[in-house]
Amino acid sequence: MTPDLPLTAEDVAEIAEILAHSGYRELDLSTRRFRLRVSRGADQDGGGDGGLTQEWQWAGDGSAGAGPASAETAGEAAADPDLIASPLPGTFYHAPQPGAPPFVAVGDAITADTVVGIVETMKLMNPVHAGRAGTVAAVLAANGALVAKGTPLVRLT
Repeated sequence: MTPDLPLTAEDVAEIAEILAHSGYRELDLSTRRFRLRVSRGADQDGGGDGGLTQEWQWAGDGSAGAGPASAETAGEAAADPDLIASPLPGTFYHAPQPGAPPFVAVGDAITADTVVGIVETMKLMNPVHAGRAGTVAAVLAANGALVAKGTPLVRLT
């Protein structure tokens, strides 16, 4: 079973609003379930209104199914040039919407710009681009699977 996202979109918007109106550039929130870091980027004149970035991770207790893939699996993806890894944690989707054909299938020839899936993080849909050309040998992550940053999603040949 995939755990729910730790915060709603409204929660994140409220946190971002608090940060935007404070003198702080970064907020790091940790609970027993998750960790959220929100930071305010610098604009062109060095001020703090260049937009907000966020990252989060599950606190995971190390048991099977407790959270996203392990650091060992993520390290494997970074070391293997034939693997396309998740650029961030979230829920991986094969298709743009339920019932739609998948972005890629085994045997498809792809380019660096090909979208191979979507990772949903805190209600934001983030396209995952292949980053290199090749032929899809396997789609490794299940549709709807919770993935960590660096989790192998697709293997190329």
